[in-house]
Amino acid sequence: MKKLDGRSGQETLFGIASFRVVTTVGRDEMVDEFDAATSAGFALDSFNFHGIGTGVTAEAVGDTALVTELTTEYSPNSTRATGVQSQPTSDVYRTVGTNTLDSGTPAITEHGVLSQAATGGGTLLDRSVFAAVNLTGANGDGLQSTYNLTIANGG
Repeated sequence: MKKLDGRSGQETLFGIASFRVVTTVGRDEMVDEFDAATSAGFALDSFNFHGIGTGVTAEAVGDTALVTELTTEYSPNSTRATGVQSQPTSDVYRTVGTNTLDSGTPAITEHGVLSQAATGGGTLLDRSVFAAVNLTGANGDGLQSTYNLTIANGG
């Protein structure tokens, strides 16, 4: 995670936020996509939207949404950041998204990767909780999140 100060342009690196909490609904959606009989036309590359919020409840495999996701603080309102996707190695899917704010002064404590840009819906692939990162929307502050999903083989 990296905080981007909208006024000074200064970046503050926060390091790794979380490990190993892929949600049950995220896993189920991936399995359904491999099974053509149950696939509903959802594409795995749809897991590319970054949501942030102020919820502090510990992450759990049963999570289906962020606890307290931002809405009107996002720029544009109620729209999650769209990530830039890559595959840095053969077993890693990466998406990097930057949520920029235009209002509020939230203490960001949670991040999630979801399957749609609009808040209030989509499938949650992964959620992480971390120490507060204070942002000021009037400054145009933002939070850049890098999400890596490693799919290891049996080796």
